[in-house]
Amino acid sequence: MHASKFIESYFDAWNHADPHGVADHLTSDGVYLDIPKNVQRTHDELIVALNDLFSEFSHRYELIGEVLTSRDTIAYQYRVFPSSNEEIAQTDIAYCGAEFMTLNGDAATRITDYYDVPEPAERKKYAKSGLCREQLLEYKQRLDRLMESEQTYLQPNLTLPALARAVDCSINHLSQVINSGFDMSFFDYLNCHRIKHARRLLTQLDYENGAILNIAFSVGFNSNSAFYAAFKKYVGMTPAQYRHANIRGSS
Repeated sequence: MHASKFIESYFDAWNHADPHGVADHLTSDGVYLDIPKNVQRTHDELIVALNDLFSEFSHRYELIGEVLTSRDTIAYQYRVFPSSNEEIAQTDIAYCGAEFMTLNGDAATRITDYYDVPEPAERKKYAKSGLCREQLLEYKQRLDRLMESEQTYLQPNLTLPALARAVDCSINHLSQVINSGFDMSFFDYLNCHRIKHARRLLTQLDYENGAILNIAFSVGFNSNSAFYAAFKKYVGMTPAQYRHANIRGSS
């Protein structure tokens, strides 16, 4: 694939908040290196991370200048803007970055991402939210009830705005409750509950009635790969390894 077409397709996936589309620009054994966060992600781990990002904010990515190419390398600079006026108010201004891609055929074996998000944007995120500690605790209790009693996290298409309506608070307030009250992002918060539920099912259901793929969908995941990546992230082993260890340990 020509470099310009590859970048056009890559940016289109980012701008449509399509985590699978972004990750599919990697080879099956490719890695995405997030330099500021010092994190290396595989294809499936990148999908989980991007689901997290896209669940809270959508952005518009624009190319700066020309795409530089060599035989198997692409390099370019980009600029990122929040997509909505509400997000612009919360996150301040655009930020810039640069990526270097090592290609193998029509996909990248390595994407190295450098960027610098302005610090004031994060500090000011909740500065004008008007949410006092008492309200935060009240919303946190409502959220806990929804998760524990109604198991809202089982809804596969649950979004931050939908959950905010269920809690009866603003989107920004719910984001603050999850970030400050639980020290998690929205997507991590949901996945923690989903993985906890999956762990119970893996030990309660047998192999015939509790196929791992069925469990993945039943606890709210939209794909088996995202479930496996999240499970390994939070538990440290695959679902099959967890089931085997617990069944063997209980016998």
